[in-house]
Amino acid sequence: MGLFEDFDPEKVLRKALKNGGELSEIYAEDTSTTSIVLEEDKIENILGGRDRGCGIRVIAGLKTFYAYTNSINEASLLELAEMVSAAVKNGQDRGDVHLKGKEVAPGFKIITPPGDVSLNDKVELTKRGNSAMRGFDKRIIQAKVVYGDAFKKMATVNSLGDWAEEDKSSIIYICQAVAMDGEVIQTGYEPLGGLLGLEVFNDNPPEKIAEAAAKRAVMMLSARKAPGGRMSVILSSEAGGTMIHEAVGHGLEADLAGEGLSVYKGKLGEQVASELITVIDDGTIDNKRGSGFFDSEATHTQKTVLVENGILKSYMYDRLSAMKMGAKSTGNGRRESYQHRPIPRMTNTMIAPGKSDPKDVVSSIENGLYVKKMGGGQVNTVNGDFVFEVTEGYMVENGEIGEPVRGATLTGNGPKVLNEIDMVASDLGFGIGTCGKDGQGVPVADAQPTLRIPEITVGGAV
Repeated sequence: MGLFEDFDPEKVLRKALKNGGELSEIYAEDTSTTSIVLEEDKIENILGGRDRGCGIRVIAGLKTFYAYTNSINEASLLELAEMVSAAVKNGQDRGDVHLKGKEVAPGFKIITPPGDVSLNDKVELTKRGNSAMRGFDKRIIQAKVVYGDAFKKMATVNSLGDWAEEDKSSIIYICQAVAMDGEVIQTGYEPLGGLLGLEVFNDNPPEKIAEAAAKRAVMMLSARKAPGGRMSVILSSEAGGTMIHEAVGHGLEADLAGEGLSVYKGKLGEQVASELITVIDDGTIDNKRGSGFFDSEATHTQKTVLVENGILKSYMYDRLSAMKMGAKSTGNGRRESYQHRPIPRMTNTMIAPGKSDPKDVVSSIENGLYVKKMGGGQVNTVNGDFVFEVTEGYMVENGEIGEPVRGATLTGNGPKVLNEIDMVASDLGFGIGTCGKDGQGVPVADAQPTLRIPEITVGGAV
């Protein structure tokens, strides 16, 4: 059954525009979720639920007026449309609205939908991960496993005539291990997920994810403290795209750029990175966590080249930022749920692979730091300054990866680092996460090849 079966969407759209506006829009969704958390060797909670609702938006005078309800029926939505239109003052009725033909996304291939798997089997997946972490080493003192899946039906119509519907099935599985030896405590974390079913565990069983987390925690126990200072750094493709997502990606979202909150404001057509660097946001990649056939505004997702050979080519636009900046939406209008208005968000953001062999990148430096896994950090989008944690790092000695080190941080400036990268390998590794912005969280993926930064400040032992 469609989300717009119980009301006339054209009637609601007209009502929302009765006091004027450039655009009215209805976004509806119906989401079913399962969440299981296993901690301290026992199931802490199992949550299952369903949330169904609808939001109405009017853009008038390049401002957003938004309201939502969990009642998807004509009476409730007409009342909501009246409320939104009342906030638009001194406008004129835009007249009739005619929807085009409905576009329904074909969806990504799902082999084993989570809805076809019993709750007991999902619980067993968490127990397998827990057992693998606990059994890896006696120094593992804590283990936590999180399993989550969701099935979301989405539909968007607007006064421009667009009508798009899409169903998404997603899964996430996270293992976190804490190891202790004397007074030293270290944590290992490993996630898995995407727009997939339980076939995701065919090549990556729970034991593999759990052991990766446990191994990282245990290995860091014996690692010496990282030395501090300026040095060469190799970012492994296994590090995921934390650097590109945080230090660069947010600054290329059009709302931040348009409002002067990005170091990349007004730099379209200018060189902002090394000629070796091409940055892409691509929401069309099969089954990736940030993918989809449409964004939350009924715009087709696309592959957007943001930086090409060092030249800034585009920002990531939603409809509103595109209106403000005289551009076209790039399909990056995303929202956490019907309770939120859409804003420009990344999907799957990456630095494109280069031509160097990853081994040659490592052997190209005599001494430095090899970053295998990045952790969290902080970024100032206005000037591009960042600080990132290194959760798994090794010293490079005489061109070879040497002993592990712990406690390292990377401190620098995003645009400056992008300009200084002088080797880009041919590999590509993806990471996944949930990106927070303006109080909303959306699923994303990021990726990068192995990169060489000739010199950057590494925080560690002095």
